Amino acid sequence: MSNNQNLERAKQYLDQFDLSLDPVEHEKTTKTSAEAAETLNVELGQIAKSILFRCGNRYGLFVAAGDIKISDKKVKTLLGGGKTKIAKPEEVKELTGYPVGGVCPFDINDNIPIFLDQSMMRFETVYTSAGTPHSLLPISPQQLPKVTGGKFVDLEKK
Repeated sequence: MSNNQNLERAKQYLDQFDLSLDPVEHEKTTKTSAEAAETLNVELGQIAKSILFRCGNRYGLFVAAGDIKISDKKVKTLLGGGKTKIAKPEEVKELTGYPVGGVCPFDINDNIPIFLDQSMMRFETVYTSAGTPHSLLPISPQQLPKVTGGKFVDLEKK
């Protein structure tokens, strides 16, 4: 799927919620939290990074503020134990349908649980990826569970 197809897929998925959510494409890359924050001129924490983790044969998508470190221990507990690893780029593409740097925290494989870090609640707006390394979706943290099917948990490494 091309970047444009990925962005269209994200837009079509969001349309069903009638929340007036509209991904925005950017000239500059928004592949990393730091690049996205710089492109948008917002705080690093407002960038909602989506990371696919694997524990044994179980996967979970973890969405967290760009300025926190995700606790491996908490990931392991949420996924039921085992060695915690970040999924390989090919696994990410296969399981989410999106490339690394463009993973939406929505419209992914139904078998993958989504966990949202509660630290994002400190912001009025956060920005998730919208299917490409050049697109972002402005969304309120309160809208995230509805769009993602995820639940808020504490993921921060203390």
